Amino acid sequence: MGETQSNRRSTRQVWLVTAIVLLAVAIDQAVKFWISGHFAVGESLPVTSWFWLCYVENNGMAFGIEWFSKLALTLFRLIAVGLLSYYIHLLIHKHHARTGYIATIAFIIAGALGNIIDCVCYGKIFGYAGWLHGRVIDMFYFPLIRNSAGEVLFFRPVFNFADSCITVAVAVILLFYLKDLNTTLDSGDKNKKSGQK
Repeated sequence: MGETQSNRRSTRQVWLVTAIVLLAVAIDQAVKFWISGHFAVGESLPVTSWFWLCYVENNGMAFGIEWFSKLALTLFRLIAVGLLSYYIHLLIHKHHARTGYIATIAFIIAGALGNIIDCVCYGKIFGYAGWLHGRVIDMFYFPLIRNSAGEVLFFRPVFNFADSCITVAVAVILLFYLKDLNTTLDSGDKNKKSGQK
């Protein structure tokens, strides 16, 4: 009976992860296509004094950070999603982790996938580059704090829904699920050490 309940719980968690990833990616891509269809690159629209919609394309990571070449960054994202997918498989079927923690990892995967689609496909879809060389579309801008001259002091980066999924999920993990993260990572280290003996 206990094993049956565990299998049912695992099945529910798998469906939850699938739903989170599909829904978050769908929202991310819908917003990006809407922005690209209604704005020119570089165009912006102030919705309020502290929230603007913009159309920005970047070659880098979240919030426009550029550390690697475009191809290297795309391949890194693909590998990261593969590793996170395997990790979430272990969380569900081996560690029997809490559903909330599993959901946060699902949002990280969804955010990474949302930006991977841009990198892999957008160059080809919009005709400015080949596969794996597309630019990520960003649109949310929050100029929350300005100085007396009107220059934005915080928050300068423009970001997208996928970036938000990753950032919020990481913040939730640090605030509420750090013990879960450490427990699963420690468990993996112990298994490796026991296998080496």
